[in-house]
Amino acid sequence: MLDPVRLLLLRELADRGTMTAVAAACGYTSSAVSQQLAVLEREAEVQLLERVGRRVRLTHEGLRLVAHARIVLGALETAERDLRAADTPRGPIDVACFSTFAAVHVVPALVAARERYSGLRVSLHDLEPPEALSALRARRCEVAVCYSYNLTPTPTPAELDVHPLAVEPVLLALPTNHACTPATNGRAVDLRRLTDTPWIVGSREDGSAALVQRACAIAGFSPRITHAIDDYQLVLRMVAHGLGVALVPQLVAQAHGPTPDVVLRSIADTELTRAIYAMTHPSLGVRPPVDAVLDLLRIH
Repeated sequence: MLDPVRLLLLRELADRGTMTAVAAACGYTSSAVSQQLAVLEREAEVQLLERVGRRVRLTHEGLRLVAHARIVLGALETAERDLRAADTPRGPIDVACFSTFAAVHVVPALVAARERYSGLRVSLHDLEPPEALSALRARRCEVAVCYSYNLTPTPTPAELDVHPLAVEPVLLALPTNHACTPATNGRAVDLRRLTDTPWIVGSREDGSAALVQRACAIAGFSPRITHAIDDYQLVLRMVAHGLGVALVPQLVAQAHGPTPDVVLRSIADTELTRAIYAMTHPSLGVRPPVDAVLDLLRIH
């Protein structure tokens, strides 16, 4: 098989005209170029060069081989560019994520991806963690953003890769005119003061209700769960009208803005947090597009 490096030298000779010019361009000595072309002649088993005075020129066979060399070397250069481009994030990536994190972090990530990676196309799907996990397992998305509460941790599937994104506090949402609010004056609230208060929990996932039940159990009572609502704007509106209290992640305030009739307080004697993480399939292997999306989603 003909050596591509020697084909490169032959092409350079056709373009530059002299051994000296080829040597200067390719970082060889003139004698090394001459020796390599002599080896190429032996490999090709035809005469490629002929001497004209003190110079050499390509024979008819040499010119024919140069034409083939341009095709071969062009293909190799295209292959190199393609492999280098493999490190550049490109192509479609589907991200499944719950709405509060999506509003605060995924939307800016989508804008940054559009500006930073022209070949990367990220699509967002608003899904709660159970649905996002199902979509990931069914290969309907490449990245699933989920969460787990510290008091009621959710086991992560062993067959998936987990990428931590953030940990945020979970706070108690109270109406500003609630009896606890003036007394706390910004301090943590003792849940035992809410033993007779109605609670609002989520309706589509068990984690919200389980978190309320666990937090209240630690405080020594069973909560009176009255409403099951997933829309946090509706939850905050209901809290503002005194229809119940709720545990809400800090992201809710960022996603929906401050609500003048609602205050957010931490819980006394119990730390409540929500860990947010992305999950991907290990089978994606080396995946510049997925890695780029994960980096954009991390809270730095």
